[in-house]
Amino acid sequence: MSDLASRQRQAVAHLYHTVFTGLILTVVTRRSAGDAARWIEALFRTQHEAKFLSSFEKLGLSDMPPAVAAAAYHYHSNRIGGVDVEFMRESDRKAWVRFPPPRWIYPGASICGIPSEVSRGMLRGWYARNGTSMGVAGLQFVCTGQTVDAQAGLMGYFIEHDAPVAADARLVFRPGEVAPLFDPEQAPRLPDGMWPAERLEKARRNYAMEYLRTGLPLLFSMFGVAEALHLSRTAGWLVGVQLARAIAEMVGADGSGPAGVADVIEALMTGEGDSPERRSEGTGIVLSRESSRFLQGLGEQPPEMYQGWSSIYAGIAAGCDRFLDLRALHYHDGRNIYHINLLLSPIN
Repeated sequence: MSDLASRQRQAVAHLYHTVFTGLILTVVTRRSAGDAARWIEALFRTQHEAKFLSSFEKLGLSDMPPAVAAAAYHYHSNRIGGVDVEFMRESDRKAWVRFPPPRWIYPGASICGIPSEVSRGMLRGWYARNGTSMGVAGLQFVCTGQTVDAQAGLMGYFIEHDAPVAADARLVFRPGEVAPLFDPEQAPRLPDGMWPAERLEKARRNYAMEYLRTGLPLLFSMFGVAEALHLSRTAGWLVGVQLARAIAEMVGADGSGPAGVADVIEALMTGEGDSPERRSEGTGIVLSRESSRFLQGLGEQPPEMYQGWSSIYAGIAAGCDRFLDLRALHYHDGRNIYHINLLLSPIN
């Protein structure tokens, strides 16, 4: 695993992680906490349906009791993604998970802008559905704390009851119950040999990218094209311009002039798992790629969704060099083309 390839993947993971956090905050502040909660619930429900059961075998969960397997899933999948999480098994019918501060999804002071209902939306979208997906009518998740409510982490336990649990009771909130201490030696372990360093690093990149891959199409379907473009373009550009210098440093580029900005964007495309092509055109640079890992499997989407996604690169270009403009073109054959040129009028 080359050092450059590693740094490119880490830069992509950091960028997409931050854009996702920024998009949550943008929906909260530009629309409402309730809309953000509905969107987050739909996002996590979509990911749950796509990934939960299909991952059991590769995570070594197939032979575990339901409550333990559900908790172990969240322990493994989040740790693979680079998230700090704890697992505590009390019995075959009860197992805890706890995400201690600092929360990965809300880094730094961003957590101050996350309403409680947004965190609850995530739990409704995923944790409340585990029993249904597993075919275990008595499985319930009891949330005993949320970091956004000034409690000591997002935490709770899966518990299997003898009788079926009503649909509206598969997630309940009981703040104040105290989670046991975490003992790493008692936590489940991934199957030996299946997660070497390079695979783990790619998984962490994909983990961060997948939130936006899932969330952007839902944003457009739920809020309409014009509003979703405004939200995604605002969040993408702002995060891109804020992180531009840090991302350039991570990938070893100076980011100045068309060539320097192209170096940064090309490194990110490569870190995403694509194979960009580059050529000079007049005083600018053209970057293109036949297909994008980010767009694969998303089906037909409005062109505006592509514009919202590309605003991340536009923000990075502006943050690196305010005398430059990055324009994105998207063709139906899947080729993505980006023009990086001098601005006639610089950004002040």
